[in-house]
Amino acid sequence: MARNTANDDLLAPVTLAVGQEDLLLDRAVRDVVTAARAADADTDVRDLTSDQVQPGTLAELTSPSLFAERKVVVVRGAQDLSADTVKDVKAYLTAPAEEITLVLLHAGGAKGKALLDAARKAGAREVACPKMTKPADRLAFVRGEFRGLGRSATAEACQALVDAIGSDLRELASAASQLAADVEGTIDEAVVGRYYTGRAEASSFTVADRAVEGRTAEALEALRWSLATGVAPVLITSALAQGVRAIGKLSSARGGRPADLARELGMPPWKIDRVRQQMRGWTPDGVAVALRAVAEADAGVKGGGDDPEYALEKAVVTIAHAARSRGRD
Repeated sequence: MARNTANDDLLAPVTLAVGQEDLLLDRAVRDVVTAARAADADTDVRDLTSDQVQPGTLAELTSPSLFAERKVVVVRGAQDLSADTVKDVKAYLTAPAEEITLVLLHAGGAKGKALLDAARKAGAREVACPKMTKPADRLAFVRGEFRGLGRSATAEACQALVDAIGSDLRELASAASQLAADVEGTIDEAVVGRYYTGRAEASSFTVADRAVEGRTAEALEALRWSLATGVAPVLITSALAQGVRAIGKLSSARGGRPADLARELGMPPWKIDRVRQQMRGWTPDGVAVALRAVAEADAGVKGGGDDPEYALEKAVVTIAHAARSRGRD
């Protein structure tokens, strides 16, 4: 999991997040932004991709302000910066500006290594965000998630969760959070089994994705498999709610780059791209209908109806129909 390898000061002048695990990179940025806004609620956050940072851009963003405002400047894909821009960043590293935190996201490896070395030499706070390809790493990640949530989970429960969910850290994190919210006391293997037994492909997120994409038959197939393999109905309604709300948020937002919309809507940039693909065919009325369907299903699976499975099937069909409200195939 991500770990600080230089110092623990989230407001250090420079934070270097190294690796290719998107969830951990996003969390490294989130932690810095949260700390900065705790120190100054009016902190200005600039989240940029490498192609948006040209020679002179960093100097402009870090120049003194008349209002002495705190600022966080995030540069994603720093390994892809042009040679001239790298020179600017190296120069900045030798004399970082006050009240400004620069966050460099670097994939690691040979590309852009000179910048990586320069940041380390300058004493940047470093956060490791490696891809977790080994089962043991994912197991350690799950244990860390439960610890971070202040919950106790047995070793068998952590292993069962990894076995059920698979390698997607976002889904593992979401599952740990859901269990922590729903279950009292120590989380054991039996609890995980009730919630998540079955293939990772049949997760609640798959059901939600197919439904908001208007793919009725595939959504129903995923739903039936999920229920047959023990996925808790409440997790499916939660995923459906998240999917529909994301469509509603993005459809009502102003146009712009994923990084800008991510800040505005509180979503990571990768999710903006996914939801943009899913939202074709949706209308405001369709979103309203889908949200009502989710609310009815949620009540149905929590004791308000006689047949939770029917409540979920009805919601999935309604949501998928709403996604095709403009004649989508």
